[in-house]
Amino acid sequence: MDVSAIVLAGGRSSRFGQDKLAVFVDGTSVLDRTIEAAWTVAGEVVVVVGVEGRVDLPPSIRVATDPDPDGGPLVGVVAGLEAAENPIVLIVGGDMPWLVAGVLETLLAGLETGSEVAALEVDGRAQQLPIAVRREPALAAARALTSAGGRRLGALVEVLETVLVPEAAWRAIDPEAATLRDIDVPDDLPG
Repeated sequence: MDVSAIVLAGGRSSRFGQDKLAVFVDGTSVLDRTIEAAWTVAGEVVVVVGVEGRVDLPPSIRVATDPDPDGGPLVGVVAGLEAAENPIVLIVGGDMPWLVAGVLETLLAGLETGSEVAALEVDGRAQQLPIAVRREPALAAARALTSAGGRRLGALVEVLETVLVPEAAWRAIDPEAATLRDIDVPDDLPG
C-alpha cells in the first residue's frame, strides 16, 4: 500500500504557552518523535505548518502551509491532502509523540475493507486522530466542508464511509492507549 502521512503542525500552542512541538520528550522534540512514528508506516511525510513556517525540518519532509491559522484542523488537512502524493493517507497531530507503529498499521489495514476512512474506536465513537483516509474522497469532502465553513476534523468521519477499528483490536497492541495521547498543556508531558 502506497501511504503518505500528514502531520498537522500548524497550531499556535496557545494553551501550552510556548511551541509545544519543540519541547523535548526522552531526548527528541515532540514533532520529531511524531514524524519518526509516521515514517514507520509511510513512504512520504507531509508536515503542515502555519504561515510562519518551520525551518528545522529535514529535506526528506514535504512541507505544506496551513493558509488560515485560525481555520481549524480541517483547513490544515486540505493543505496536507493537496500536497500528499499517495492514494492512502495517515493523518496525525504533530503533538502526538507516543504513536505506536502497530496501531497505525492496524488503522491503515482498516481501509482494506474499501471504506474511505478508518478511525480508532473508543467507547463506540470514532477518534479524530489518528485516522487513515483515501486521499481523493477525503480531499473532496474536506474541501466541501471547509467551503461551507466547516472546521472540525471529526466531520470527515460523518460524511465519508468510515470503518471503526474496534477498541479491543488496537488496545491489544497499545493497552495504555499511548497512540491517542497528545500534548495540549504542560501537564500532559511526562513527570
